[in-house]
Amino acid sequence: MVTARREQILDEIGLGPTWRLRERSASVAPLVVDERVVDERVVGEQVAEERGAYMAAASTAGGAAALPLDDRAARIAQLDWAALKSTVAGCTACPLCKTRTHTVFGVGDEQAEWMMVGEAPGAEEDARGEPFVGQAGRLLDSMLAAVGLQRGANVYIANVLKCRPPGNRNPEPFEVGQCSPHLIRQIALIQPKLILALGRFAAQTLLGTDASIASLRGRLFQYQGVPLIVSYHPAYLLRTLPDKAKAWEDLCFARTTMDALKTSGLPPS
Repeated sequence: MVTARREQILDEIGLGPTWRLRERSASVAPLVVDERVVDERVVGEQVAEERGAYMAAASTAGGAAALPLDDRAARIAQLDWAALKSTVAGCTACPLCKTRTHTVFGVGDEQAEWMMVGEAPGAEEDARGEPFVGQAGRLLDSMLAAVGLQRGANVYIANVLKCRPPGNRNPEPFEVGQCSPHLIRQIALIQPKLILALGRFAAQTLLGTDASIASLRGRLFQYQGVPLIVSYHPAYLLRTLPDKAKAWEDLCFARTTMDALKTSGLPPS
């Protein structure tokens, strides 16, 4: 019955026979791609204006943006769940606070074994204050269901940024630097058994690298002692259907890794 349900889920989201549980193929050579989807309305003039705002915020004499990042990170690293949620909700550490509708903290089981980390909220996430909603969220839910997982049940979902960049443009380094301590504290509080980094900015932030998704896929990394696997962001998969097969391989790899962690306490060799 469970198998039949999984087959139905795969067919409904257009994965058909491609997304069937099978061994990962080491011979597949992923393409180098950019996962972010940028709104065409974000033109050079707007980007230049925003960057000027970040430079001004970074050099402000007072306020959260001027607090040394090491000091902010150390303070955030001591917060409990309630204080962390309150801090994110009232954060003014970068100019994204001026354009957001809601902060997008995270959702799910706060003692989850699985943690999914995305990049930044989109328009619908900003409107609802919840990560991975809309089409990308439905695809992620279907992907999880295909390997026996469910949003909120032993799964926690969060983003690197808690506020939406206007027009879904790429996160600025200043934004990531100011916001990532919140994510780091979420991971420390949850203590997941496995992290799945979805998208280039999630992977690069957690691994401290500028490598592409193509070069990071199919490998097992460690973040603060927690096994970490890199895959594509669901929003990217909606626009690049052939790479759904690669994302399915990544998800199967994650499932195999979690099973090994549960049975032996060690990731697969």
